[in-house]
Amino acid sequence: MRQPEFITNGGEQKLEKKRRRGFGMLSDIRRNGTSYLLVLPAMAYTFIFGYMTYPYMLIAFQRFNYSKGIFHSEWIGLKNFEFFFRSNKAFTVTFNTIYLNLLFIIFGTLTALAISLILNELRKRLFVKISQSMMLFPHFISWIVISYVLYAFFSMDMGIVNKMLNQFGIAPVNWYTEQQAWPAILTIMHVWKGAGMSAVIYLATITGIDETLYEAAEIDGASRWQMCMRITIPLMMPTVVILSLLSVGKIMYGDFGMIYALIGDNGTLYATTDIIDTYVFRSLRQIGNPSEAMAVGLFQSVVGFILVFGTNAITRKFFKDGALY
Repeated sequence: MRQPEFITNGGEQKLEKKRRRGFGMLSDIRRNGTSYLLVLPAMAYTFIFGYMTYPYMLIAFQRFNYSKGIFHSEWIGLKNFEFFFRSNKAFTVTFNTIYLNLLFIIFGTLTALAISLILNELRKRLFVKISQSMMLFPHFISWIVISYVLYAFFSMDMGIVNKMLNQFGIAPVNWYTEQQAWPAILTIMHVWKGAGMSAVIYLATITGIDETLYEAAEIDGASRWQMCMRITIPLMMPTVVILSLLSVGKIMYGDFGMIYALIGDNGTLYATTDIIDTYVFRSLRQIGNPSEAMAVGLFQSVVGFILVFGTNAITRKFFKDGALY
């Protein structure tokens, strides 16, 4: 005998509710306990050093007192921001931070794209694997180690570059006092260290492209150059735009580890290499006021958020596939 329709629908709803309960959070943890255990350290790190630090943004508006804590220190409004904005170096360090990061983003992206496209066109798999390993190696070298390598190249007396200049009859240059040369030097070092890792991401994108597109283009008589320009690069653009957007979000944050390791406290080069992060570090070290340092950090975060939001809005309007959201 056939059941009434309302009974059938009711039974289906009950089964659906049971199915949803069966795939709840606790049930998923029981099924994938090992996976959750592996991700637990990363979750704990993010929670402790990420979310639990949010309340400390309040000290940017306080005269922070360690004994009173963040909820009982004296409120002083926006006075901590005056420490940075009224400084005679505020414009210089802000310009240097944005300028250097733009150089890193532009030349880093172009170099990584070129490397990935070249490796994709090579047919000797063994050579490609060896090349990838060699390009990835600099990513894992400490900036401290790189600073000694750089000194071996640009040392006044024993540097390789000055010895090469001597061979052409050119007087040696004291590179550690040449302000205008260091944006180019820093860009080269940043690209050398990071382009290999970025190229791996772009190679993974190329691997995901449908091979039938290349087969159809080859049947139509397209050359490898035409396939690269008409298929590979256009299909890579969403990944390129997304990575660029993420980089733009951090454009107000300089690479403190790189700048401080390579430049240190060399005041002669501050005019072209001093960034917000190194300036705040020196100020915090000399003045010892965490509220002023937090104020500058909050300023960097707000500007970064505005840049990501604004750039993403422009990207969504003109190139929807490359937008983050």
